[in-house]
Amino acid sequence: MEQAQAATSDKIGQITPMNEHPSRIEPCRLDEIPSSIADLIAEIAAQSAILGSALHPRTAANLADLVRIMNTYYSNLIEGNNTRPLDIQRALEDKFDNNKERRNLQLEAAAHVRVKAKIDEMAAHNQLPEPASKAFICWIHKEFYKNAPKEFLEIKGDHTSFTMVPGKWRKGVEQDVSVGRLVPPSSEYVDEFMTYFEERYSFANVGKSGQILTMAAAHHRLNFIHPFPDGNGRVSRLMSHAMALKSGIGAHGLWSISRGLARGLESRQEYKQMMDSADAPRQGDLDGRGNLSQKALIEFTEWFLRICLDQITFMTGMFSLDKLAGRLDKFVMSSDELKPEAVMLLQEALIRGEFARGEAPRITRLPERSARRILSDVIEMGLLASDSPKGNLYLRFPASTIDRVFPRLYPEI
Repeated sequence: MEQAQAATSDKIGQITPMNEHPSRIEPCRLDEIPSSIADLIAEIAAQSAILGSALHPRTAANLADLVRIMNTYYSNLIEGNNTRPLDIQRALEDKFDNNKERRNLQLEAAAHVRVKAKIDEMAAHNQLPEPASKAFICWIHKEFYKNAPKEFLEIKGDHTSFTMVPGKWRKGVEQDVSVGRLVPPSSEYVDEFMTYFEERYSFANVGKSGQILTMAAAHHRLNFIHPFPDGNGRVSRLMSHAMALKSGIGAHGLWSISRGLARGLESRQEYKQMMDSADAPRQGDLDGRGNLSQKALIEFTEWFLRICLDQITFMTGMFSLDKLAGRLDKFVMSSDELKPEAVMLLQEALIRGEFARGEAPRITRLPERSARRILSDVIEMGLLASDSPKGNLYLRFPASTIDRVFPRLYPEI
C-alpha cells in the first residue's frame, strides 16, 4: 500500500501522519449503490428467509451444529490448515491425536467451533452486541485464543519474537507488521482506527439493507487495520457471521461465509485476490473522495455479496426438507449396517424434530424386538441421539456420514 506523507491535525496540538489517521480506511461505505448490488441485497434477504424455513427447529439446530464444523474446516483451510471434519468432531469430544502438531490444530479448530456456537447462542437469545464494536471484536479474539497452546501465541518475525495476548491490540514497535504489500497502521494508532471502525460500521442507525451492505466493507477494512498480531482473518470471518445473524440473513446459522470465501465463485484464489485489490489506493479524481479506491470497494462488495448469495442458495438446496429426506433414504439403502426400516426412524425425526424411543415399533411397523434392534443400530451409527439415556431421540449428523448424506459439502476431502 502506498502511504501518503501528508499530515492532518485531528486534535488540537496533535499532528498525525495521514497514513496513521483513521480516515485512511475511507471510503468505509458506498456513497451510491449500483443497481447490481441493490438487486443482490434484495435477493440475499429473500433467499435467506427461505433457508431452513420448512425444517423443525430441533432439526435445524442440529444442522447448525454441522455447519459450525463445516465453517471451521473452511476457515482453517483459508489459513492453510487442513483439519478434517472428523478430527474436528473428535476434538469437540475431547478425543485428540497423539501427534502434537495435529493435536494443536484440533484444539484450534475446537476453539473456533465453540466461539461460533456462542455467537449463535447470543443471536438466538437476541443478545448479540454490535458486531463491529471494539469490545465484541476483542471478545472474539480472546475467546478463540484463551486456551490455545503456547506455540500458537508465540509470534516470530525476521528480527523479533513476542507472546501475543488474546483479546489485545497490537502494541509496541515489535508488533508492527506488513501483510504482503499492505502496511497496516502502526501499533500506537490501532485503537484510534478501531474506534473509527466501530463508529463507521455500527448497525445502530442503519436499516437491514444497509447492514447487509456493511458486511463486505467491514470485512475488508478490519483486515486492512490488522488490529491483532495474528488471527485477524478468523476474527473477521466470525465478525461477518455475527453481522449476518444481526442483520437477519444468518438463517439461524445454516450457511457459512467461510465456505464461500474459501471456494470463491470460480477459483479458490479469489478471496486473496479480491482482498488485495481492495487495498488499492484511490486512482484519481473519479475514484471517490477517500484514501482507498471507491471502484475497488464496489467490486469487492459485489463479489462478497455474490459469495453470500451463492452459499445461501447452495445450503437451501442441501437442507431442503424433500431433498434431505431423499438423501437419508439413499444413505440407508446403500448402508450395510442398517435395515431399510431405519429410514422411517430418520424421517420421523426429520419431520417431527424428535420422538420417544417407545414409538419405534409404530414408526417402523415392526415387532417390538425387531424395532428396538433397528433403533439401536441407528443410534450406534450416531444418526439419532438424545440428551439422556431414556430421552427423546433427534437427528444427528456425525462427520463420518457427511460425505454420503451431504455430498459436495466438503469436495476437497
